[in-house]
Amino acid sequence: MVIVFALAALLVLSVVVVGNWWMWRRLFRDTTRAPGLVRRVGVVVIVGGWALTIGGLVAERTGAPFWLQQVLAWPGFLWLALAMYLMLGVLAGELVRPLLRRWLERRARVGEAEAVPAPEPEPVPVAAAGPADPPPPSATDSPADSTAPPGGPLAAPTRRLFVSRVIAGTAAAAAVGTVGYGTYGVLRGPKVKRVTVPLAKLPRAAHGYRIAVVSDVHLGPVLGRGFAQKVVDTINGTQPDLIAVVGDLVDGSVKDLGPAAAPLAGLRARHGAYFVTGNHEYFSGAEQWIEEVRRLGLRPLENARTELPHFDLAGVNDVAGESEGQGPDFAKALGDRDRARACVLLAHQPVQIHDAVDHGVDLQLSGHTHGGQLWPGNLVAGLANPTLAGLERYGDTQLYVSRGAGAWGPPTRVGAESDITVIELASRQA
Repeated sequence: MVIVFALAALLVLSVVVVGNWWMWRRLFRDTTRAPGLVRRVGVVVIVGGWALTIGGLVAERTGAPFWLQQVLAWPGFLWLALAMYLMLGVLAGELVRPLLRRWLERRARVGEAEAVPAPEPEPVPVAAAGPADPPPPSATDSPADSTAPPGGPLAAPTRRLFVSRVIAGTAAAAAVGTVGYGTYGVLRGPKVKRVTVPLAKLPRAAHGYRIAVVSDVHLGPVLGRGFAQKVVDTINGTQPDLIAVVGDLVDGSVKDLGPAAAPLAGLRARHGAYFVTGNHEYFSGAEQWIEEVRRLGLRPLENARTELPHFDLAGVNDVAGESEGQGPDFAKALGDRDRARACVLLAHQPVQIHDAVDHGVDLQLSGHTHGGQLWPGNLVAGLANPTLAGLERYGDTQLYVSRGAGAWGPPTRVGAESDITVIELASRQA
């Protein structure tokens, strides 16, 4: 097992090294005529960017001083996103490069054909030639050796350089623009998404009941108190009947992130705010965060259930808690409930849906996937989760997966906008 892991790690490392070397070659070496400052700057940018990324991840996981985490996280995590899209841009450039070269070569041939001089008139007999007649052209005056006029065809070496610069510039501009816009989308705060979910067992009196679902806020070295306040203001603006925080609230300790989480005390809903753990809480000290959110006015559901006026609300711990003996316990949360009542379950990961189906849950609310966060990451996340985002039905149980309010790693989303979802329950008796 250890050997397999080591070989897999070596393979991944080799792919990353080769990929970054190829990126440096296409962006810096092939766009310059000779070794010099630009190529050295390229090495510094790529190696330095990855050093900051690794440093940021290590600092976060080892509990380094919080100021150091913040210093490393912003540039390091942004480089992670930028490097990914630079590589994709370079890869796309490999498809465009031969087409652009062929077009330039064809254009050059057309230009050369147009530059061929018209046939010379028949030579005048020598005896009739006047003294002012110019001498016939010599073999050294060939048009191929003359300098091409402005706008004429490019020489082959110049064409290669031109193609490399166009493709590298386009790839860099596209990567920077994509990451910039994706980062702006996260920092401006999540948008509100509204979804109506009919429940067969929901009584008429609960028709239109609103649950604000927020997941994956990921408060940490990048997203702090200001972002938490935006989330709270957005939730309160929907005037929900109940608030469900379904895990991955934080990436760090209460000591470092307590002030960032403080705005959560301002959450307001008629039936209160509830919380279940996500996998990142177990990286950050789940027990201390459970106590902290309780202090802030949220009610943790640790494999527990509460009976609301018109339906049951239950919550289970995340599967990551199994390593600490605090994993999900569906029997404890749901085993003795009245199945004639509708039941809404808070569970961080969509993969928990199969246990929810077995226990007769009507609706499971989850997060965890981020909707893939960075395209094409949605392809990988879609393989690892039964539902990537949105509402799906599994037998008599419905599963809703939020894309999440924040972001992990790069504070950037591409193709997976952040959201806070207002679930409006509908009674079929209404």
